[in-house]
Amino acid sequence: MTYESYIRLNRANRKINLEGGQTIIMTEYDYWKIFPRMPKKVTLGDITVRDGFQHLEKFISTRAKIFYAEEMIFAGCRNIEVTNLGNPYLMPQFSDAEEVLAHLRSDRFKTRCQKRGVNPEDITITAVTIREPSVDRAIELVQKGVGPDRCLMMVSTEEEHHFANSGLTLPAYWKECERAIRKCRDAGLKMCGTVSTIWGSPIAGATELKDAVEFTKRWLEIGATDIEHADHDGSASAPEVFRYFSMILDEIPDTSVHIAHFHETKRVASASILAALHAGICHFEGTLGGLGGQPANFLDDCPVPGTGEYYYEDPRYVGLTCFEDMLVQLDEMGIEHGYNVDRVLWLGRQLERTVGQRLRSEAVINGRTLKEGHPKFARPGLAKLKEKFGEDAGQLLPKEWADKPVLPEQYRP
Repeated sequence: MTYESYIRLNRANRKINLEGGQTIIMTEYDYWKIFPRMPKKVTLGDITVRDGFQHLEKFISTRAKIFYAEEMIFAGCRNIEVTNLGNPYLMPQFSDAEEVLAHLRSDRFKTRCQKRGVNPEDITITAVTIREPSVDRAIELVQKGVGPDRCLMMVSTEEEHHFANSGLTLPAYWKECERAIRKCRDAGLKMCGTVSTIWGSPIAGATELKDAVEFTKRWLEIGATDIEHADHDGSASAPEVFRYFSMILDEIPDTSVHIAHFHETKRVASASILAALHAGICHFEGTLGGLGGQPANFLDDCPVPGTGEYYYEDPRYVGLTCFEDMLVQLDEMGIEHGYNVDRVLWLGRQLERTVGQRLRSEAVINGRTLKEGHPKFARPGLAKLKEKFGEDAGQLLPKEWADKPVLPEQYRP
């Protein structure tokens, strides 16, 4: 049975109705049996230094960029996006791109990794390269020994949004991508193809999921090594996320090539993550504090081009999937992820000091759910009161009550 024939779960009578009229009585409550595609192990990529910092209207020092990239790697990250190799006049936040990349290729960094038991060869370093000249720059850096492992180009299924980001029509951009991928292949570089506006466009509104499926196939056809499936304005809803990724995995079942990338504008990204897990996606990415959004059009004391006018009214209320909260969510579901959760939460608190504002993570404040609880909050006197009432330790119901409850007729299944 494919996910094209969606399972409809009726909670009232615990039935699964399949296409064709077949009915199965539902008596299973194990998540991984109800959603057999849901992974027990995931890959989490960090894009804080690139996608998070591009949104800020103040320059983040090179030292700070290197610090957060290093520390996320030491905390468990093996897929990290660290800069944009586009024209620094347009996005001066990344005027230090070569310096950041050079550090991550340095002997000093490799030594620091080895001391912490991290193999530098296991780390994939990505730089965003929206246009072909950026790809050429990445290749030049590779030839100098300081380049990324992976480039990233991006198409939107809605052409107005695509034009706003790239300055090209979609047909012309596809041809540019095809050339760029050939260049990357010759230079030993991977290329990630991003598909954006899957669930909607901030410019033109509603979009068609089938177009994103088609674009995904086109990326793979011209040689992309993996696909970032992006919700760039928070349009996605959980049912549509499940529907889309089910369509994708029915058509292209190799989960290793698919990455889920969600933006947060309505506090529903955690639902989108869960829906993507249900569909079978096992690679996600996010930013510390949920930091990020459209490239800034102002930096420090000066307006900059960025990508033009913001799509939103207030930049404080937009962002990406919050890495800390996503990590805690997955950790408490028992899904393997490879990170030191406490270290990531600490980094999230440090980032708030770096940017000078409270960010979007709840987990950095409330931490993880402790199975041992918080005994310090217990009200004194419970044991003595139970003794006074003649109750046994651990007794939760009156002794004279029957062992099993008897439901009134109207509440029975």
